[in-house]
Amino acid sequence: MPRRENRRFEDLVAEGTAVPTEGWDFSWFEGRATEERPSWGYALSLADRLAGATAALDIQTGGGEVLDFALGRAEKAPVLTAATEGWPPNVAKATTLLRPRGTVVVAAPEDAPLPFTDGAFDLVSSRHPVSPRWAEIQRVLEPGGTYFAQHVGPRSVFELVEHFLGPLGPEVSCDRHPDHERARAEAAGLEIVDLRAERLRIEFHDIAAVVHFLRKVIWMVPDFTVEAYEDRLRALHGQIEAEGPFVAHSTRHLVEARRPHHR
Repeated sequence: MPRRENRRFEDLVAEGTAVPTEGWDFSWFEGRATEERPSWGYALSLADRLAGATAALDIQTGGGEVLDFALGRAEKAPVLTAATEGWPPNVAKATTLLRPRGTVVVAAPEDAPLPFTDGAFDLVSSRHPVSPRWAEIQRVLEPGGTYFAQHVGPRSVFELVEHFLGPLGPEVSCDRHPDHERARAEAAGLEIVDLRAERLRIEFHDIAAVVHFLRKVIWMVPDFTVEAYEDRLRALHGQIEAEGPFVAHSTRHLVEARRPHHR
């Protein structure tokens, strides 16, 4: 008969595997994982920006949850609001969520040109884009328009990543450093107005949370499956059971950039 610990491990893994991964709603993690939030309050700050915009675009909107929250709290909505998303299940979810707000969701691959004309928007936003395409952002902004976003920083949650993949060199993920993103934005013709970074504590309270997180945030351990990493999962489960929550740290930075009038 399996030991109680083994049954618990298998039950928890089954829970983490069964949860749908569409969208960016993280409410399932309540009671299983915690994450500090950046001090700038991105979604509420975005609501303020939307209230002052005429035409707004949200890039890589996921399931549309952040944009929906911000539109719901904006004093007034832009005349035109659009969003792009590349993953078909998220396109469907975002369309259902955002259509009642008059937002058009366009299916567009992350690495493709934005399907909009030059200078179409006075506000472009994004929360956690995979890789911001600065030249395209600059192109679709009107002169004087603003890019307002929260990006994932370098080596985010790498304590967890390295548990599964082993030690990674300092060069891994360094392209996400705020200084590098500043340089790329400026090279594309944007002016950086604000750039702030924070390192934030994350706690995983059980192995189900780890499994669901790695299934949902697929770029952390790109080849992750329960079968492929069962030994590492069992080791981490034992560590959590013996020592308490597994602690990692996310990195985030707030970016505000402007397309100058003279370009």
